[in-house]
Amino acid sequence: MNSEVRMRVKDLPISERPYEKLEKWGPSSLSDAELLAIIIKSGSKKERSIELAQRILGIKKQGIRGIYDLTLEELQQVSGIGRVKSIQIKAIAELSKRISKNKAAEKVKISSPSSIASLYMEELRYLHQEHLKIVFLDTKNQIISDKFLTVGTVNASLINPREVFIESLKHNAVHIILLHNHPSGDPTPSKEDILITKRIIEAGNIIGIQLLDHIVIGDGNYISLKERGII
Repeated sequence: MNSEVRMRVKDLPISERPYEKLEKWGPSSLSDAELLAIIIKSGSKKERSIELAQRILGIKKQGIRGIYDLTLEELQQVSGIGRVKSIQIKAIAELSKRISKNKAAEKVKISSPSSIASLYMEELRYLHQEHLKIVFLDTKNQIISDKFLTVGTVNASLINPREVFIESLKHNAVHIILLHNHPSGDPTPSKEDILITKRIIEAGNIIGIQLLDHIVIGDGNYISLKERGII
């Protein structure tokens, strides 16, 4: 047997092949490594795609979640992962995030802070810097659009209410919701968060655009300033 031949998934018993398992039992029957192996397709000369997938999942020691944090450069440092495979892995990670957001959007009720938080949770929870996002709503409290306003520390001195409401008027918004993430994973609002919120409320009262909520996103959790009685 030629030692240069790559280790192949089809060399596994049929019951252990990801493609066959998915066809017979459905995608939920596959492990994270098996799902990733399907994306990778082929392994290296020394290991099958499943073993390669397991190594990738172990880089950040966070399992499937770690893929969000891996850069193209970090992926390409893994033996057996080149430019194309690294791009495919990052593309599928981004796709999964967008699917999660769109599925949440189908059921969203704007009156519920938890539904708004779930809609934007996957987009914001993995970011390493603070991002402030505005959600624009119409008269029926349906989402018109959203936009990142700032990247970096959410500081009241760096956020001009004028910019918030210029963007709101551009989108013909009647109401707005602010969201921002805490990279630490702890969504407890800071003094700056509360100060920003109060400034936006005051400016909105003058302009006629109401701030419905300011939601701080942590790692899988959130705090609504409306629920806290600040709004």
